[in-house]
Amino acid sequence: MDGTAPLASAEDDEHIRQNAKTLIEYAYQNLRRDIVRGILQPGSKLRIEQLRARYQVGSSTLREALTLLLSDALVTAEGQRGFKVSPVSMDDFRDITRLRKMMETLALRESIENGDDNWEAGVVAAFHRLSLVEERLEREADEVAESWEERNRAFHEALIAGCASKWLHHFRGILYQQSERYRRFCLVARDTGRNVHAEHKGIMEAVLARNADLACALTEEHIDRTLSEIIRLTENAVA
Repeated sequence: MDGTAPLASAEDDEHIRQNAKTLIEYAYQNLRRDIVRGILQPGSKLRIEQLRARYQVGSSTLREALTLLLSDALVTAEGQRGFKVSPVSMDDFRDITRLRKMMETLALRESIENGDDNWEAGVVAAFHRLSLVEERLEREADEVAESWEERNRAFHEALIAGCASKWLHHFRGILYQQSERYRRFCLVARDTGRNVHAEHKGIMEAVLARNADLACALTEEHIDRTLSEIIRLTENAVA
């Protein structure tokens, strides 16, 4: 971290401030947001004095927040030398994708088996909210990126809300969060040739039909397409 990274918007900061129950949670949410968005760049050193000035919280609060981020695998510890933002690589993302598909489909199968009417209603409502943003995504990607990411997360969480395993939710959540760091690299790309809305609709319809095999196959394809798209964008950038 060189101290010149852009600050988050005042609206984002106020949203976190209103929803955080403690200063530690406030610092954690700010750090997590800035790491996932790439404002705090992969591999950069997280200097406590710079973070204090950035987030206006104390050193002990920041260290507690950074310790929480260790369990999310978003930062790494360097012994007595402090913390760094976890690095990124395509090999890492391939591994995340492989494991995420396993966790996502396992949770989805259990959710389809056990989900009730309220669960179905939650899936439909989350899809509707996501659709409202996806209608604007192609022409207003920069403006709606944050809303899309939030509603996309809510939709995928609604799909697996019928899964009863807290550990499956926990580990699946870590993998989803890690994939978000990479997914943002292609979110605002205009030339993907991909209909994400149709992918989401297909998954939802299979889920509501209680067709677990189809829903899981479509979910795996959906996750794999993101990996393929990021590989393509990375190769084009290098070329």
